[in-house]
Amino acid sequence: MKFKISCLLFINDNHGRILLIKRKKEPNLGLWSPPGGKLEMNLGESPVECAQREAKEETGVLIDEKELKPFGYISEKNYEGKNHWLMFLIMCNKPFKDTPKPINEGAFKFFHRAEIDQLTIPSSDHQLVWPFYDKRHSGFWGLRADCSVSPPDLKIEATPHLTDI
Repeated sequence: MKFKISCLLFINDNHGRILLIKRKKEPNLGLWSPPGGKLEMNLGESPVECAQREAKEETGVLIDEKELKPFGYISEKNYEGKNHWLMFLIMCNKPFKDTPKPINEGAFKFFHRAEIDQLTIPSSDHQLVWPFYDKRHSGFWGLRADCSVSPPDLKIEATPHLTDI
């Protein structure tokens, strides 16, 4: 199986809603997820550089690296039986005023956090992404998930306050 490295970018609007894209391509075809994408490893791209590039490509907005803050990572073994993923979760501290225009990868919409659990999102995101997004202010954390079993077997690898999780 291939090992892929990516970033997910968490962008708010002026009302605190979170930007998601309804994907028109695999992975996560037809599902809502944060914008992001794979690192260009052949260029030596860092997760923050990837977040900057993906933000520009997908939303049309140029974001300064000072406005991006990594708050965690998720390592997924055997995701959908196809790949291993290392995803860096990155918060954007620059609120967007407008909803980005649709692109070939999907259409965007802002949602309140409480709405996201009711959307069609990748099933693993209910366990792996959103509960830890909610704890992003506690500091940087890391999670390992073995997706070859259902539900995924989770292991906390890094957290500033282990008792908080």
